[in-house]
Amino acid sequence: MNIAKTKPFITLRVALLIVATSCFASSNLAFADEEFYGTVESRPAENPGIWVISGQQVEVTDKTDIDNDHGPLVVGSCVEVEHKKGVVKEIESAKPSKCGKK
Repeated sequence: MNIAKTKPFITLRVALLIVATSCFASSNLAFADEEFYGTVESRPAENPGIWVISGQQVEVTDKTDIDNDHGPLVVGSCVEVEHKKGVVKEIESAKPSKCGKK
């Protein structure tokens, strides 16, 4: 095998892999997982709608399980979000320490 002929191909494959990986990683970090903790930054007056949790937009629907055992789900509160592709399955209030607050 002639290394001189295969090296550019290998280099190109590695470069493409690096670009693809970095694009995926930076696209939307919260959506890489199906569960995350964050602070409610905005939400509609009623539960269904688009909420912003630590900079991430998620959709709460009529089917979303809403649990406020650790306090009300208001702007500034810490929440745990379980979602699938940005559609929230469950959102629940969480202890402030889960969001890095005292």
